[in-house]
Amino acid sequence: MNNKSKLLALSALLLLLSLAPDSRFKTTLTNFHDANAKYIMVAAHRSAHNGHPENSISALKHAIEIGVDIAELDVKVTKDSVVVLMHDGKIDRTTNGKGNPENYTLAELKKFRLKMDDGTLTNETIPTFEDFLNIAKGKIMVDIDIKTSHLKPVVDAVKRTKTQDQVFYFDNDYDALKKVRSMDKTSLFMPRAYNYKMADSALKIFSPKVIHIDETYYTPELTKLIRGKNARIWINALGEPDDLIRKGEIEKAIDQILKYRANIIQTDEPEKVLEYLRSKGLHN
Repeated sequence: MNNKSKLLALSALLLLLSLAPDSRFKTTLTNFHDANAKYIMVAAHRSAHNGHPENSISALKHAIEIGVDIAELDVKVTKDSVVVLMHDGKIDRTTNGKGNPENYTLAELKKFRLKMDDGTLTNETIPTFEDFLNIAKGKIMVDIDIKTSHLKPVVDAVKRTKTQDQVFYFDNDYDALKKVRSMDKTSLFMPRAYNYKMADSALKIFSPKVIHIDETYYTPELTKLIRGKNARIWINALGEPDDLIRKGEIEKAIDQILKYRANIIQTDEPEKVLEYLRSKGLHN
């Protein structure tokens, strides 16, 4: 990145930080509902977890601090019906405990501590979904990756926190999304589609504001269909694009991601992606 680009990125960051959180969040919501806006949204995979445990409160706070638009998270439901954040089917990788989180009560899970990616133990514990939402409220959008069959406690937590306008549910199981809709008709959705026909079906069933697609079927025809229905296009930088970003080849990575006009990027490198997009006037 040249000096001029760095100066533009710094100016954009200073402008962002000068805005009140409520003002920034209103801008995020406006852009989310405008699929044809120039603004490229950034989603932090399992929140902004560089330097923090994944799916943690500290990762969420960091995401808010750096101006991420969407915090992605994964939910499980405990034996006593409390929704918690956890990606894996077992807590072994991310905590100093073992086993299926859904076989524990919340009090039992709270005895364990979260690990960093390198295995270093922290003082943080597995957060509840409701605590996460209360911190996120009015500051950042939330993408719920449904990792449980117990949907009612998840929907109830969103209702209790009154965060329906900033939360959306993600799944490739359309029956699960329909169940969520039956419990709260105001719910927002991000269906996953694996081809043109599936995307067309998802648009008709859910009238979503965003469709999740993959690189394997990322085509101009597909993105034209989705944007034509005023829905945003979510694509992952996870894997090869993020690897390129870490190697300093961010322009190549972002060009690849945006080539057919996707406009939400999920990444494990939100800091770098935000800096680059701001330098290009795409996140201002």
